[in-house]
Order: sequence, then C-alpha cells, then structure tokens
Amino acid sequence: MASTLQLDIVTPDRQVLSRRVASVTASGVDGDFSILPHHIPFLTALQVGSLHYHLDGAVHYVFVSGGFAEITGERVLILAEAAELPEEIDVARAMRARERALARLQAAQQEQLDHARAKAALQRAISRLKIHGEAGLPGKMAAMGSHTR
Repeated sequence: MASTLQLDIVTPDRQVLSRRVASVTASGVDGDFSILPHHIPFLTALQVGSLHYHLDGAVHYVFVSGGFAEITGERVLILAEAAELPEEIDVARAMRARERALARLQAAQQEQLDHARAKAALQRAISRLKIHGEAGLPGKMAAMGSHTR
C-alpha cells in the first residue's frame, strides 16, 4: 500500500473532513505548498482559496477561508475560519456575494468605502465558485465573466 498521511480540516463549527490521502496542496500566505507523507513539520497561515488533495488517483477540492495549517510527518491539520466541500457550496449565494462585492468595489473607488473588505468578499465568492466548478458538480456558472481569474 502506498504511503499516506492524515488530512483533517476543522472549523470552529465542525470537522469538515478527516481522511487518509496521498498528498495535500494549499495556499499559504507565502505561496502555494504541497505536502507528501513524511514531510518536515511546519506551521503556516492560510489564504482564502482552494485546498486540494489526491486520493485513489483523483483530485478532490475544498474551499478554505483563511486559518492555519499544521504539518507533521504524518498529518496535515487545517484549522480554518470556514471550509466547504464542493457539494456544500451554494452557487446562487456565492454568485450573489460576488455581485455584491463587485458593486462595493466600484462604490469604494468612488466613495472611499472599505475597499479591503469588499476585495476579501469577492475573493471568497470567486474561490467558492471556482472550487465548485473544478469538482465538476452541476450548476456551473455560465455568467462568471472575466472577474474569476
């Protein structure tokens, strides 16, 4: 049997995921990183975005909204502010949040509103929509436009 490591994703509300996986890739504050079994231990803060892991030759995605990753040789523990599996993502809600954030960004440029907060909301909405789409679930967004990249 191939070597695996334990992946646990936990939020303040629940345990989102707990399973043995072949590898994990996430977005840290210093850039993306990948973890294989027997990795050197480290701790890093996470950015909003996609976490993905390999299991049985397939790639699986999880939306992660900030938090921390603790890596030991045999375990990746993700302590996230929020995390969602692709099938849990409410596409309609994420699209509405995206549109609200875009409107706030436009207003912020005109009225000096909280630009950073609107930008963070936009990043969360786009990340959720991207992960839902990467997972190949029904309900993909045809109207995402050029703001997703």
